[in-house]
Amino acid sequence: MFRFAETGAALSARYHRARLVGAEHLPHKGALLLVGNHGVWGYETPAFFHLLHNATGRYPLGLAERGFFKIPLVRTVLPWLGGVEGTPENALRSLSEGQLVVCYPGGARETFKRSQGRYRLRWERALGFVRLAMKAGVPVVPFAGFGVDDTFFWPPAEDRLCWQLAQEEKYRMPLVMGLGPLPLPVQLTFAVGEPQQPPPPGASESRLHTFRDHVAASVRRLLLRACHA
Repeated sequence: MFRFAETGAALSARYHRARLVGAEHLPHKGALLLVGNHGVWGYETPAFFHLLHNATGRYPLGLAERGFFKIPLVRTVLPWLGGVEGTPENALRSLSEGQLVVCYPGGARETFKRSQGRYRLRWERALGFVRLAMKAGVPVVPFAGFGVDDTFFWPPAEDRLCWQLAQEEKYRMPLVMGLGPLPLPVQLTFAVGEPQQPPPPGASESRLHTFRDHVAASVRRLLLRACHA
């Protein structure tokens, strides 16, 4: 199943002419926490992971929102794509093992966005990745994906054409459309920024918020870079 998923990721990257900008910021060993934006349906993730592997020789590990592991089909597919349940314990263990860990603070809110949410970060009160980096003592590397919200388009009745995967509103998945059964063949460009050191252990809440906002601002700047790359 892993080899099948790996082949699918390579085909997705080729279909979308996927590119990685700023790969020099990715180390070939040692723990690292990559933090960035999510595309509609999270469809871009396999192509991104494929590019990361090509650039570093490492298999990334994605922290998936815990609610996804309550959905039968999703919890079966996610491990094939390199996803693990994003609990603090799993995340800290992965970093302590020296893994290249990818985190999407927007979670389901970005994955199941409506058309008006294209390329908008939904990080509201997300401080988990800051606490994780602080506790693990690892740098945070911001990244941004452009084209990730253009692989599908939303039909006019997007608010009605939804599939409720779980009880919470954020798990209301829009039924977007593509090129027949395929996504639109848009180019995917991912830009990686410079590593940023997290606050020291015991830092105040305000300092955690400031760091989160700083990383979010970096992601927005990288979106512009990816757009014009």
